[in-house]
This record gives sequence, C-alpha cells and structure tokens, in this order.
Amino acid sequence: MDDGVRTTARIPTALHARWAAHAKRERRSLNADLIYLLEGVLGTPAVDAESPGGDSTTPPPLRGKPDSSPA
Repeated sequence: MDDGVRTTARIPTALHARWAAHAKRERRSLNADLIYLLEGVLGTPAVDAESPGGDSTTPPPLRGKPDSSPA
C-alpha cells in the first residue's frame, strides 16, 4: 500500500472478538484481515490500461495474505 489513512471505528465487542479470531485463523494481523475482507466485499479498483503497470491481462495483486510478500 503506497498511502494509508488512519481511521477509528467503533464496533461491537462480540464482532471484534469474531474478527480477531478470524484474523488469527487466517494468520493475518487485524489490519491485513480488514483490508482483505473489505477488498473481498468492495472489490479491487479497476486497473486502467494506460496507468503504469496497467496491463489489463495482469491480475491485481493479492493483499492481506501471509504469503503476499515478494520472494
């Protein structure tokens, strides 16, 4: 992620516990899991073929996975 925005959200305690358990099962931090879940619901931004690296045949990068770091 190039830029980040810090935000605060109030969520019910029970939902936070479920989210924390999910992130732990998936071996992700809460932040990485939130990004992963939001991208799953909202989708990733469309890639413009004229943007740098915007080859439309290249799939978007995976985010929030424990093995997403470059080799």
